[in-house]
Amino acid sequence: MNWDQVEGNWKQFKGKVKEQWGKLTDDHLDTIAGKREQLSGKIQESYGISKEEAEEQIAEWERNQKDVYPPKY
Repeated sequence: MNWDQVEGNWKQFKGKVKEQWGKLTDDHLDTIAGKREQLSGKIQESYGISKEEAEEQIAEWERNQKDVYPPKY
């Protein structure tokens, strides 16, 4: 998945992000605004995990979103 898709459709993706990382608040999601690096930082902060672990979780989440939001050609 192209992360530009996520950023451009953040309102649609916010719910999916909240399902995956329930500790993230609406304020966090507004601050993240679809930016991958911001998401990673908030996951690290909220869950007390390493950057590498947060990145792995985001990558897994992205793979799962391909089934929900297939790429447009």
